[in-house]
Amino acid sequence: MPQAGERESAFRRRVFYIPGYDPIHPRRYRELYRKEGAAQAALSGFALELRPKRVPGPYGWQIRTEMEGRAVETDIEVLVWSDIVRDSMGASIPATYLQLIRTAWAYIGSGALFRLMRLRQGPIIAALYPIFALLLQLLLAVLVGIGLWRGGVWLLPGPPGHMIGTGTGLTVGYLILRWFKRHDNRIFAYYLMHDYAYSAQAKGANPVPLEARMAAFRMEIAAALQGPYDEVLVVGHSSGAHLAVSILADLIREGMPEGRPALSFLSLGQVVPMVSFLPEARRLRGDLAYLSTRDELTWVDVTAPGDGCAFALCDPVAVSGVAPQGQIWPLIFSAAFSQTLRPETWNTLRRRYFRLHFQYLCAFDNLPGGIADYDYFRVTAGPLTLHQRFGDRPQSKSRIDRAVNRYTTVA
Repeated sequence: MPQAGERESAFRRRVFYIPGYDPIHPRRYRELYRKEGAAQAALSGFALELRPKRVPGPYGWQIRTEMEGRAVETDIEVLVWSDIVRDSMGASIPATYLQLIRTAWAYIGSGALFRLMRLRQGPIIAALYPIFALLLQLLLAVLVGIGLWRGGVWLLPGPPGHMIGTGTGLTVGYLILRWFKRHDNRIFAYYLMHDYAYSAQAKGANPVPLEARMAAFRMEIAAALQGPYDEVLVVGHSSGAHLAVSILADLIREGMPEGRPALSFLSLGQVVPMVSFLPEARRLRGDLAYLSTRDELTWVDVTAPGDGCAFALCDPVAVSGVAPQGQIWPLIFSAAFSQTLRPETWNTLRRRYFRLHFQYLCAFDNLPGGIADYDYFRVTAGPLTLHQRFGDRPQSKSRIDRAVNRYTTVA
């Protein structure tokens, strides 16, 4: 403890942020942090300054804050796999419809979809949405194509009319499908189809390129554990949560250095069951079971019932059917959007489903102000470790921890 008149040294943290299935350049996360961090600082009355990165790594930034009576220096790095995502989204229109068939069969044929329905309706609706949206686009294109074919036959009977009608119908139908794909940044049907297809292509097993990238991420985190930090915090958002589970499980299996910083794991808006319920997700299920008993880290899971894209308040270990004796993680908390956002803010956002899925990374304008409240900027830039902030807090009473998964074999 510092003596009277002495200033306590700055709390130092290294944050590794693992995005979900996102093809966009990681600068979006820096800009999101800059904008929303400034908003939260103004709401909560603390100072927050964003600076250029000062540590090795592909993309990141530094945060300096004065919060809760202590200076804090945080180095944030985005663990980038957007290039893998972009490569997986390069499918043509016919290939996307083939993905649709394979993905639907992966979830329906295995029975996973019906098990997932027992948890939360929101993410199941999100999973079914791209199927119905793409089928409706195809139906519209087919109906217009048939109409043009019939028009050609009616205007010019005989083989010439058939040829002209067929050519016109096929061309216009394909142009309709191309129009929908070009405007998918507003519809999200292709994006979500590629997202679910990526996990389902090997029935829950990780693709080889992703495993290689996860190994590289693990080495970066291991190097940080040798550094002069008080905490190394891994944040896994959406699909990034299940990547973080396997990365951290492998990290701990390899052995942890003596005198290391506190190791913390924050999973946000997780969709773990969408993968762990598939038959070949043995690696993930084994990692969930392993990580849930380790005292080398603190694992806190934050979701919100208002987020229709996440399995809100679902214990990802328990619902996956692999909860071992002695499970201690994760601690399950609700971000409670309907309470932590002002009524007018909540009413504005509640139908913006994709925006709400990122609310965990944004400012909350109705926080009571206690240190145990979920506040992304206090967690990532405040002077308390994840365990100090949440370790003694009662978990959500509405959490779901019953085993639902049919497949419980582990690697």
